[in-house]
Amino acid sequence: MITTEPQDKTSSDREILLKDWLASISDKTLSNIKPASADASFRRYFRVTDENDGQTYIIMDAPPDKEDCEPFIHVTQLLRGAGVNAPEIIRENKKQGFLLLSDLGNEIYLDHMTNEQADSLYSDAIYSLVHMQKIKNNLPQYDAQRLRDEMELFETWYLNRHLSVHLNETQKTDLESIYGLLINSAIEQPQVFVHRDYHSRNLMLLNENNPGIIDYQDAVIGPISYDLVSLLKDCYIEWPRNKIEEWIDRFLFESDKERNQAFDREKFIRWFDLMGLQRHLKVLGIFSRLNYRDGKKQYLNDLPLTLKYVVDTCQKYDELEPLHRLLEVLVLNHPMTIKKS
Repeated sequence: MITTEPQDKTSSDREILLKDWLASISDKTLSNIKPASADASFRRYFRVTDENDGQTYIIMDAPPDKEDCEPFIHVTQLLRGAGVNAPEIIRENKKQGFLLLSDLGNEIYLDHMTNEQADSLYSDAIYSLVHMQKIKNNLPQYDAQRLRDEMELFETWYLNRHLSVHLNETQKTDLESIYGLLINSAIEQPQVFVHRDYHSRNLMLLNENNPGIIDYQDAVIGPISYDLVSLLKDCYIEWPRNKIEEWIDRFLFESDKERNQAFDREKFIRWFDLMGLQRHLKVLGIFSRLNYRDGKKQYLNDLPLTLKYVVDTCQKYDELEPLHRLLEVLVLNHPMTIKKS
């Protein structure tokens, strides 16, 4: 018998479809459906147990009217083909938006990121990242328009909606100049496979072939520093700058060894920092949108660290002074910012 934890009325139709589909899988008796996790999209994840052997699996619930399973399936095949530890797809029901996946466990990197374990965990993550970046495929391009569209979330959702502040024409011009600088820096980098959310909540701690990697369905071809900055300037945990640069050096060493791709260290670090600024401006907008549009208030707790990354980078590079000036005038002394810091 298939049992589930109580859910709200909105999800009841999905539950019925899911139960019927699981019951149709003849070689398994799947029961005891429990929430496993949710992400920032409309996808949900459940853990289910096979009564025959006690094996657990993960179900991805992606409502077809809101989410497309095909990118997840495609990128899963790419990752597994590269020897990266992504979940195996056991069964597909693309019409109804369900996938049965192998279970990578529930030990996320973030819960184990101590000073004692960080070097080992990041070493594994960097090794997997370098191998991901060797994937060759016709994925969507992380082009100038996509980069700009993401950064514009900063003004629309963080400044306008969250802080209720609006830019004058001079400030708009200054912000536009920063966007151009960040886009040029991103585009001039080598373009590789990019996970787009390669951080401590999407990496699973495993005993073998660590880490397990999830939430990669939005992968693109884009700047080589993007996933590394997601990993090391993580919006959910902060590390000292000297440690970050040690891990950058490890990435540069592995990249040269595995891909015969050496970089000028100073130039790469500049790419890394400016890429982080692009990402963190976007994330300030996304976290605000998740609160106001989607009712996911918990993401507001992560705004202060994300803003800190933005400020720190602005202080490091003279050409970012227009953005730093804008932040000082509109953001850093704003009551909402002070309250959340």
